[in-house]
Amino acid sequence: MDAAALRSLQAPIKERYKSDPNAALITLKAKGSIDNEGIACKVETGRALAVAGLHPATGGSGLELCSGDMLLEALVACAGVTLKSVATAIEVPLRQGLVFAEGDLDFRGTLGVDKEAPVGFAEIRLRFEVATDAPQDKLDLLLKLTERYCVVYQTIKNGPKVSVTMKRI
Repeated sequence: MDAAALRSLQAPIKERYKSDPNAALITLKAKGSIDNEGIACKVETGRALAVAGLHPATGGSGLELCSGDMLLEALVACAGVTLKSVATAIEVPLRQGLVFAEGDLDFRGTLGVDKEAPVGFAEIRLRFEVATDAPQDKLDLLLKLTERYCVVYQTIKNGPKVSVTMKRI
């Protein structure tokens, strides 16, 4: 695909977002399961090979993963593994566990339709659903420690220093 083809593909989408800003507001979602015996989290990606591409809201086919989906999937994976690890360490038996992440995007920002619209997630929500007989104080501790030790969650929450470079090859 060249620049002209991309512009042609995105032009009607951009026009739609200009005339109907609410159409650009989309919530991406990811889900994982920690039902297995090991300290792991199964993330539902729907694809065996991760090929990233444009989200359909920006002209993508929907056949490739959107990087926003991948970010939420990384959060779900890390949070699920951390939850399972912490639950094991503090002896909270989990019969079943689900991890959900949702993130709200306004695609007008990433497409340059509205310079005031943010580029990136405006809000991300992480939720756990667990089947356990553990008392509430143990669940509160489990949540607190999972938040504290989840690398991806802490990275998103604290916004580390980031740099970008480009090198000709």
